[in-house]
Amino acid sequence: MSGADAVTVRAGRRTVEVHRPDKLLFPGGGEAKEYTKRDLVDYYRAVAPFMLPHLRGRPLMLQRHPDGLDGPQFMQKNTPESYPEWITRVEVPKEGGTVRHTVCDDAATLVHLADQACLTLHRWLSRSDRLDRPDRMVFDLDPSGDSFAPVREAAWQLADLLDELRLPSALMTTGSRGLHVVVPLNGHHDFDEVRAFARDVADTLAAAHPDRLTTAARKKDRGERLYLDVQRNGYAQTAVVPFSVRARPGAPVAVPVAWDQLDHPGFGPRRWTLADAVDQARTNPWAGVPNRGRSLGPARRRLNALRG
Repeated sequence: MSGADAVTVRAGRRTVEVHRPDKLLFPGGGEAKEYTKRDLVDYYRAVAPFMLPHLRGRPLMLQRHPDGLDGPQFMQKNTPESYPEWITRVEVPKEGGTVRHTVCDDAATLVHLADQACLTLHRWLSRSDRLDRPDRMVFDLDPSGDSFAPVREAAWQLADLLDELRLPSALMTTGSRGLHVVVPLNGHHDFDEVRAFARDVADTLAAAHPDRLTTAARKKDRGERLYLDVQRNGYAQTAVVPFSVRARPGAPVAVPVAWDQLDHPGFGPRRWTLADAVDQARTNPWAGVPNRGRSLGPARRRLNALRG
């Protein structure tokens, strides 16, 4: 791209118009670098081969900042009529009507969303052809403060429990304060089953470490304990998409990581940014995670046995 009010860029099989590419989206300051819309577009083009497998076929909620971080933001569920006709939509029933969610199936859609100053993409845990059957289960490790040590400790404890239940797990930074632990499922269970199972796992872990972990939804009931949040496992709830840029100074990115990276010096939830997240993507950090998800039936029996 070159300096102009609008430019076209190639993304996969399509060309996409990008308006005001030099518009500042992430102001600099302190140690934080500044980034323009051009930088955001270039990043999403580069990361598309790694990001699209986590996006295809899933309804999205989009976090948009038309005037950058310093301006107003809004969450977009319904796809505007102005979006190109080649962008996939899915009609999702809701009380009193439907919502036409955007689905990002290709690099061109990802670039168009960047042009719309969509900084962060949040995805459903199910696919549009089976909306009520999630194929992902997510545990959100949410610390009470800014210290990362409790998050690291809780991640290892959760990993050990999931291993005991013989469930594979994948780790990712959030670009915010905590971590997500993701479990691939076979899509045979509904949201109520998945959330109930996730809650029982979290309750089991919290009961083993009551001074450090909690499943209390209200902040006033958590104290200084880390919150094991399983609420993202409900119908129509969303989780940040792997490789999404977060709307924070310096443009941190939610990045998949290998479990052995968790103890590396300098590791933290904002370790990777728009500047270097593609390098992490190329290491294929989730290479050991099975492509086929698991059933929760055997894991439920093992969990019940553990709980007595």
